[in-house]
Amino acid sequence: MRFPDDFVWGAATSSYQIEGGVNKHGRGESVWDDFCRWPGAVRGGDTGDVACDHVGRYVEDVKLMKEMGLGAYRFSICWPRVIPEGVGAVSESGLGFYDRLVDELLAAGIEPYATLFHWDYPLALQRQGGWLNPASADWFDAYARVVVDRLSDRVSHWLTINEPHVFIVMGHGTGEHAPGLKLPISDQVLISHNVMRAHGMAARTIRERAKTKPLIGWAPVGVVSYPVSDDPADVEAARKETFASSATSLWTNTWYNDPVFLGHYPEEGLEHFGQHLPSGWERDMEVIQQPLDMHGTNIYRGTPVRAGADGKAEEVKLPIATPRTSFGWEVTPEVLYWGPKFLFERYGKPVVICENGMANRDWVDLNGRISDPQRIDYVGRHLMELRRAVADGVGVKGYFQWSLMDNFEWAEGYDQRFGMIYVDFETGERTLKDSARWYRTVIESKGENLGAAPEGVRRSGAFEPARRMTGGTPAGH
Repeated sequence: MRFPDDFVWGAATSSYQIEGGVNKHGRGESVWDDFCRWPGAVRGGDTGDVACDHVGRYVEDVKLMKEMGLGAYRFSICWPRVIPEGVGAVSESGLGFYDRLVDELLAAGIEPYATLFHWDYPLALQRQGGWLNPASADWFDAYARVVVDRLSDRVSHWLTINEPHVFIVMGHGTGEHAPGLKLPISDQVLISHNVMRAHGMAARTIRERAKTKPLIGWAPVGVVSYPVSDDPADVEAARKETFASSATSLWTNTWYNDPVFLGHYPEEGLEHFGQHLPSGWERDMEVIQQPLDMHGTNIYRGTPVRAGADGKAEEVKLPIATPRTSFGWEVTPEVLYWGPKFLFERYGKPVVICENGMANRDWVDLNGRISDPQRIDYVGRHLMELRRAVADGVGVKGYFQWSLMDNFEWAEGYDQRFGMIYVDFETGERTLKDSARWYRTVIESKGENLGAAPEGVRRSGAFEPARRMTGGTPAGH
């Protein structure tokens, strides 16, 4: 079986994780620039100052995307690169970088998917209260207007905000991520409401101002519980658990997606957190619930459950031998069947997997090759489940593997490698991993060859000697 002919095959990155060039284009500082300076905040004292130097090497990076056969590329725009202080004066040079990137992608036949916010919040605005400030939604909307006015003659696919779960809970709750705050749940609820207002205002602005017909979505985390069997009781228990609200954390699907897609907060969520919402929050639902064209979701792993005696979900302990990525994340491919299925059933919007992939301990072998069979196996297993979902009528329209290249992995620094392209962070050299060449054959076959082992791909002639890309500005920590 193949995926549909119009299925979108891509890879994803984010601005702070790959761009570097913190002193180029008059770029302002982000909360991540500041956080990386905190002693002990990031493993090894690493920063994104240079990262993959994508701002200096985007032309060769796009050439590699084309060599991999990508049909689409999801990237994010650095807000303080475009508007250094977050509001006010626009950097023509910063906007110009994204102009050139988009033109390069289109010339290579690669569709750009632009994400407006992937966590690099302007530090100047953070010092004015950041997402806690009710004006934050207006700030974001003004930024969105600048970007849309400039790029929408060529960019038609837009994602407003990436993973509010993470930058709210981990950035403002546990303090593990920038801006490194440990705020009470009451403040996190206020932030979440402002973030959803920002999403809605930006989505409305895109719809009103885009020069080409826009396709708009956003990209929250997909929190998935999946059934251990096809027994209807287990399936129903998993569905209810996937859409349950926590009494202690905003790490849930419904708190974010019900307002955005259905126009109201989940009843269970309001019982837990309703008292923390701002006065008159009901009036904001009109702007929060904008017409969307796709439901982006980032899914890496999930929790197996079964129905207990009362029908409620009981977590099933995974076997000790369950495969795990180098991040320690369990490999649970079923999530790309049940996650999209449950989300599509509840919200009725076409699903796009905006992120899925794995961290691995990759290195260049004596032959100059990076063999990463675990990644090939991981992605193959997950795509088999996604293909099964499509066959069962789930409206899945695309898959973006995380990530195009090894990059700055937030608080883990450069310790975790998620890329299909190996990056030597001392020299800036890029090398296609085996998984990149395998992914090309997947795209060419429209997902028909997912069971092929790396050896099978080699026999098909897809594996040439590893090709290294050199030149440009050296990348490093």
